[in-house]
Amino acid sequence: MKTDANVLETDEIADLIDQHLDLEGPLLPILHAAQARYGHIPEAALAPIAAALNITRAELHGVISFYHDFRERPAGRHVVRLCRSEACQSVGAERLAEEVKAVLGIGWHETTANNAVTLEPVYCLGLCACGPAAMVDGRPLGRASAAGIKARLEGAER
Repeated sequence: MKTDANVLETDEIADLIDQHLDLEGPLLPILHAAQARYGHIPEAALAPIAAALNITRAELHGVISFYHDFRERPAGRHVVRLCRSEACQSVGAERLAEEVKAVLGIGWHETTANNAVTLEPVYCLGLCACGPAAMVDGRPLGRASAAGIKARLEGAER
């Protein structure tokens, strides 16, 4: 998987776009394809996508920033997502977030210096009855604690 926007080929981006242009509503499929290929939505892909779909870069940015699955920078090897919705907030999500940020030494949308862990907020993981909720590398964790998250990441800091 390529992650450096500087190595993107114009033809490669154009091919990715062309593979989805015949779909009704091709924007999300194009973004998912770019995310799958590069691990993020590279800056170099924004102008060609916007031009192909006749939308502004601002509109494109709005879609990318709205959906938590899309990122504008490569993530670390492990991704921790913490629910920020009201249900989780009511059972300690704010305290959990502060503890996890302290343990990892990073804030929201940041990655540890060794590129091991990225921390992302999400607004509902569908585990409302088991809050506070987290997701570690795509695996849900109900009644999450900083210790439980750290246990799932054991070895990630190395």
